[in-house]
Amino acid sequence: MIYVIAAVLIFGILIMIHELGHFTVARLCGVYIKEFSIGMGPKLLQKKSKKRGTLYSLRAFPIGGYVSMKGEEEDEEGEDSFTQKKVWQRMAIVVAGALMNLLLGFLIVFIIVCISKNLLASTRIHSFLDGSTSNTPTGLQIEDTVIKVNHISVYTGEELTYEIMNQGHEPVDLTVIRNGEKVVLEDVVFPQFEDQGIVFGESDFKVWAFEDPSLWQLLRVTWRRSVSLVKMVWDSLFNLITGRFSVSSLSSPIGVTAAVKDTISQSGWNPMQILQYVLNITAVISINLGVFNLIPFPALDGGRFLFLGLEGIFRKPIISRDLEAKINFAGIVLLMIVMVLVLSKDIIALFL
Repeated sequence: MIYVIAAVLIFGILIMIHELGHFTVARLCGVYIKEFSIGMGPKLLQKKSKKRGTLYSLRAFPIGGYVSMKGEEEDEEGEDSFTQKKVWQRMAIVVAGALMNLLLGFLIVFIIVCISKNLLASTRIHSFLDGSTSNTPTGLQIEDTVIKVNHISVYTGEELTYEIMNQGHEPVDLTVIRNGEKVVLEDVVFPQFEDQGIVFGESDFKVWAFEDPSLWQLLRVTWRRSVSLVKMVWDSLFNLITGRFSVSSLSSPIGVTAAVKDTISQSGWNPMQILQYVLNITAVISINLGVFNLIPFPALDGGRFLFLGLEGIFRKPIISRDLEAKINFAGIVLLMIVMVLVLSKDIIALFL
């Protein structure tokens, strides 16, 4: 129950931050807010602002939330109506929630980088592990600095580890700096491991840490890690589309809760490890929410942003509001079906 409560709090805070982004920018643009809701379903608590008339509500299911704005769902007259605002203002309102999640993820990653030495690893090879396969005569050598895995540039040790994991299920080309010169190592083979039927590559070396990192170095590592997390989301979506990952690899809040429980149990209840893990999973989820909501799919912020962008280009709506509402409803139905399937899978897993 403790883990469930923790997970609910994490998701609830991230949803609140997301909706607060929409809420804040809408207010700045002069749009009247009818309701600001955290969660979906029946209302648990509610309070109406006497000054502005906005209803603030907390609902039963912490799986979403929304900001209801005047003129958002139907044409309503008045300067404070969403539909009466300029296209760029409506685009800013729509994208604000996702950007808030991305910004929060960046700030959390900065905290993690400041307290975790593991994330301050460079890409310069320090030594090789027993049974390594990448240090062949034509492969890596000690003091090589890896700058690319295939065509993907890497700056930190974590990026290097991730790209090897993601691409190392088959031989990869590495671009390294060796004795001051750029060298391309072709078809480097790494050890592999399997998880849930998916084959991954595994790093077989240790790297040097950045020495005495400055504030600029910390910010740079934070930026690179944040970009890496965004890339991780896109890689996962690409692997789902291409069939390398199956739908069964997706997790609902219940699945995330189970993973948190297992990891904390394995940490031996070390407070610093628990803090780092909770911060890390929060950053990952926040960035996931931001990136996922920017996908140009109906019912998501990215889909609405796309329609508004096309309206700005053609200087008029490209489809009627009724048709857009129907498209968004179809998108919601598809997303709900996927969510129910993933949720059911995680519930069944709890009892196996």
